[in-house]
Amino acid sequence: MKDIDSILHALPEAISHTFGKGKPADYIPALAEVPRDRFGMAISTVDGQDFIVGDAKESFSIQSISKLFSLSQAMHYAGEKVFERVGVEPSGNPFNSLSQLEFENGIPRNPFINAGALVISDILLEHLKSPKQDFLDHIRRLSGNLDIQYDERVFRSEYDHGQRNAALAYYLKSFNNINHSIAQVLDFYFYQCSLNMSCLDLARASRFLANGGIDPVNDKKVVTPKRARRINSLMMTCGTYDEAGEFAFRVGLPCKSGVGGGIVAVIPGKMSICVWSPELGAKGNSLPGMHALKAFIEKAGISVF
Repeated sequence: MKDIDSILHALPEAISHTFGKGKPADYIPALAEVPRDRFGMAISTVDGQDFIVGDAKESFSIQSISKLFSLSQAMHYAGEKVFERVGVEPSGNPFNSLSQLEFENGIPRNPFINAGALVISDILLEHLKSPKQDFLDHIRRLSGNLDIQYDERVFRSEYDHGQRNAALAYYLKSFNNINHSIAQVLDFYFYQCSLNMSCLDLARASRFLANGGIDPVNDKKVVTPKRARRINSLMMTCGTYDEAGEFAFRVGLPCKSGVGGGIVAVIPGKMSICVWSPELGAKGNSLPGMHALKAFIEKAGISVF
C-alpha cells in the first residue's frame, strides 16, 4: 500500500473543485452556521496507527453516523432479534420518508434510515439503565476520548425541527413497533445525533468494524465477527441514504454518512476512515467527502473489491 500520509496531504487540492457546489444542512439551524470551507480526514489502522489531514481534530455534529454505534449496541444486547423489527434492504427513498412504512406494515427497510434508527433507539431503551450516559460511555470507550460531549444547541434544533421524526415515531407506534413513549424515543434519538466528535474520534471509534468486531486497542469484543460483517454489509447497501448505489460504484467501501458532513468508511482488515466537510449534495451526503474518499482509494490502490 502506498504512503498514506502523502496521499492524505494531497487530497485538499485534489478535491478543491468540489467546494461551493453543495450546501450545509440548513433545516437544522445549528448545522447551517458551520463554516463551509472545513475539511478534515483521519485514518486509523487496525495495527494502531493514525493519520490526519486538515480539520481532522475539529469536532462536528455526527448526526446519522451515530446509527453505526447504536446498531452495534443493539446487536450486542438483542442479537438477531433486532432484525425482527428492522429490515436489511436499501430503501431507495429519502432517509426521513414516511410513505414506505405504510406499505411495509411499520417495519423500516433498514437500521440506517430514520425510522429504523428510531426502532433501534426503542430496543436500546429496553436494555440500557441510563440510556444517554451508557451510549456516551460506549462512544467514549471506542474512540478513547473521554471528553466527547453532546451539543445542547444542536439537540434543541433537532427537537424544534423534528416534526417528521415525531411523525415517523407515531406511525411506528401505530404498528406496535415502538414500545416506549414517543417522548422517550425521540429524546434518546436526538441525543445520539447531537454528539460532537472529530474525524479522528470517529475513525478510532469505528476501528472495530475493520477488525472483525474487536477493538484493536484493548482487544475487547464489541460485536462478533459475523455481526461486524453484517454491519459492514448494511453500510455498503444502506449507509448513505438513497445514494448508496452511487457510493458503492464510485467509492466501493462500506460507508455511513451524516448530514453534519461526516462520512465513516471501512476497509475490513486494514483501516477505518472518517472524512468531514459540511457541504452536502442533493441526497444529504458530503460532496467534498465523497470525492475525497474516491480520490483516496484510487491513489492508495485499495478497496474491498
